[in-house]
Amino acid sequence: MSSRFPSHQLSSGLYVSGRPEPPKEKAAPTMSSTAVPYTGGDIKKSGELGKMFEGPRKSGQLTSGPLRSGSISAGPGSGSMKKTSSGPLNKHGEPIRKSSGPQGGGMTSRQNSGPLPPVLPATGLITSGPITSGPLNTSGAQRKSSGPLDSQGSIKSRSTSMVKNQAVTHFSQESTHSFFRSFPKIVFWSIVLLFVMGFIAAVFILAAVGNPILLIVVVVLFAIVSLAFSWNAYWGRKAVIKFIAEYPDAELRTAKDGQFVKVSGVVTCGNVPLESSFQRVPRCVYTSTSLYEYRGWDSKAANPTHRRFTWGLRHMERHVVDFYISDFQSGLRALVKTGYGARVTPYVDESAVIDIDQSNKETSSQFVRWLAERNLSSDDRLMRLKEGYIKEGSSVSVMGVVQRNENVLMIVPPPEPVPTGCLWTRFMLPATLDGVVLRCEDSSNQDVIPV
Repeated sequence: MSSRFPSHQLSSGLYVSGRPEPPKEKAAPTMSSTAVPYTGGDIKKSGELGKMFEGPRKSGQLTSGPLRSGSISAGPGSGSMKKTSSGPLNKHGEPIRKSSGPQGGGMTSRQNSGPLPPVLPATGLITSGPITSGPLNTSGAQRKSSGPLDSQGSIKSRSTSMVKNQAVTHFSQESTHSFFRSFPKIVFWSIVLLFVMGFIAAVFILAAVGNPILLIVVVVLFAIVSLAFSWNAYWGRKAVIKFIAEYPDAELRTAKDGQFVKVSGVVTCGNVPLESSFQRVPRCVYTSTSLYEYRGWDSKAANPTHRRFTWGLRHMERHVVDFYISDFQSGLRALVKTGYGARVTPYVDESAVIDIDQSNKETSSQFVRWLAERNLSSDDRLMRLKEGYIKEGSSVSVMGVVQRNENVLMIVPPPEPVPTGCLWTRFMLPATLDGVVLRCEDSSNQDVIPV
């Protein structure tokens, strides 16, 4: 049966009027991203985007790796179409967007125009800071902890950092005041040589002539000199403190560069404040903690020179750093250079913090913990702990050399030890002051000035 109007059959079996349309070339599907059009690997088809890849790239197909294909259903009766991508696929099978910027030819990895984001943990939780921040447990995983850190660990870390800090000047046990170390060595050995020669001559005259007068004179002079040295060794520290107290204060405003002066004023901490070892007093510029032991007849000696029935120094921690001092007279502020291993002679009073014996050793847990942190044994010894410090706001006296460097006013150690001279009214022989002299009374009994 012929019809006037042409008709054709669809794939579903229905007949429709009209002529069938010629098959059209189906365009390749594009990616959902509008930032970068799909080019099929040909840079020539990318238009303006292709200019970004000029240079090391050549026209033609990209060789970044094998193309991945995936089928798209186009309805019944239609063939499957293949989509291709010129880059690697992500874990969901979708092509990864390419970022702007040139790419090297033949490279299989993409390059971003900025730094890559940090890799998230397996949980996907975004946290502040790097993933490996914080303490780790034995298996290598990050340890979770809440609340303050362990007190012993924090104390040990603070003490370790103080010891390793180059800005802190550390004193040894031999740096305490001693008359024989401050007395001029040449004068001391000259006196010893004269007495040796006098004894030899007196003994020779006594044996040859039988006259003991010279020997008696030498013995009397030796007794007088020995008494004078013993007097100075016992009262030497107090005499030097008296000398510092009577030394006139200088005004920083009129002090000349290179002049040795004494300045009294209020202390202000610098960049590295200290903390006392036992009482944990914060914001200090000088700290000293000393442990003494009493030696009886059969007790152990605290040090090689410890005599019986006396107190001997067993352990000492003494530190000082750079600090500022505000002059009482002029109000000017100067930087005192006592840190970084500078030469310093401290005369800071210490007060007894605690006395320990068998009756109260167990009651002072803080003292027992302090000994354990320093690997010191207590046993059955009679011990005494003293501590001294200069905290911020304390009134101190400083002796040193003025140094002006542009707008900075400093007090630095003198190049040579400064002699005190003979103090005849106190029967004191000459001594020397080495480095910056630091004088402060017992800070625990003082009312500090707010700064």
